[in-house]
Amino acid sequence: MRELLFLCHRIPYPPDKGDKIRAFHMLEHLARSYDVHLGCLADDPGDLQYLPALRTRTATVGCFAFDRRAARLRSLAGLGAGRALSLDYFWNRGLAAWVTRTLAQRTIAQVFVFSSAMAQYVMQVSDMPRMLDMVDVDSEKFAAYARNASLPMRLFWAREARRLLAFERLAALRFDCTLFVSPAEEARFLQLAPDCAGRTNWVENGVDLGYFSPHHQFPSPFAPGEIAIVFTGRMDYKPNIDAVRWFANAVLPRLAAQPCVFVVVGAEPAPTVKALARRPGIRVTGRVPDTRPYLAHAALVVAPLRIGRGIQNKVLEAMALGRPVLASPAAVEGIRTGGERAVLVATDAIETARLAEEVLNGGHPSLGAAARRAVLRFHDWRATLARLDPMLEAPETLRLSA
Repeated sequence: MRELLFLCHRIPYPPDKGDKIRAFHMLEHLARSYDVHLGCLADDPGDLQYLPALRTRTATVGCFAFDRRAARLRSLAGLGAGRALSLDYFWNRGLAAWVTRTLAQRTIAQVFVFSSAMAQYVMQVSDMPRMLDMVDVDSEKFAAYARNASLPMRLFWAREARRLLAFERLAALRFDCTLFVSPAEEARFLQLAPDCAGRTNWVENGVDLGYFSPHHQFPSPFAPGEIAIVFTGRMDYKPNIDAVRWFANAVLPRLAAQPCVFVVVGAEPAPTVKALARRPGIRVTGRVPDTRPYLAHAALVVAPLRIGRGIQNKVLEAMALGRPVLASPAAVEGIRTGGERAVLVATDAIETARLAEEVLNGGHPSLGAAARRAVLRFHDWRATLARLDPMLEAPETLRLSA
């Protein structure tokens, strides 16, 4: 088989959170047609235990550990250099040397880069087709941080948004094709970088419909008779932190008449998230071995993201399990339902509380079944990743119209 270089900013295994889920499924799909040489970073020492699982799926693996605190300090040290801090954060000399050796010693036919910050490792490569999966417009995330911050952080985040957008634009102009997670995300990037028109495409996120299936039987993690509203996600991630704090402060008090518990499920809860657990009716689990029992036994799954980009895996997973989902507009962008009402969408605290009460009181009984039908129809990984195949069959087909 032909050889492909795959670069990723984190070990793409296990597929248990947003970026890893998409990266893993991309890697598995590509490994069916290529001998894949995987270069990645490890910011969590616990992830190193999964390297044997990745080696069974790839030809070679170059994995390089880095310390998140040291990476932050290194990126901040370059504040005056005019570069996006994200680039310095994810720069690793060991990985850079591995990439150089791999390109020199292997007959690489294609380069596939996952996440914009990793494009810097192959920006000067020009003698082979290169595809970049930006997934989301990351610079827009930092622009959102700026809009919601006060001084001086507003200036800090605004600078990062500008610098990273400049790099995203440059990368899209140099790579043969740049992917996004949805047509809407691609369109937003082209609004910001119109000169990149004709060089972009999209591949939607999917969900593992067998793993996240309502046919599985899980023991309940909740007390008998407990009515749980569940949020899932890595809880040191700023948009998730903002979402659960907003729900706890603005929505939960409006549900005081409902005997429910708000359960925040996810690894590495930030101190402000842990503090929520001191309140009655709120529970913070930290890392759990499997989120499915929490989702499967939830009376309601919420995704009230106010800062969000692209397609949210947490929403797809709850939908695949046939659970009622109540989300913000940002959390459902890019999720297709075929016109069927498969997710409840609320724009403010009052509407969120009203819809939550309706579900908890037995309203919208067909919502979960409609959600499952929607992901079966539109968000099966096998179908979404089929869009990649014609892009990779020959270099001249890399750039496709959507």
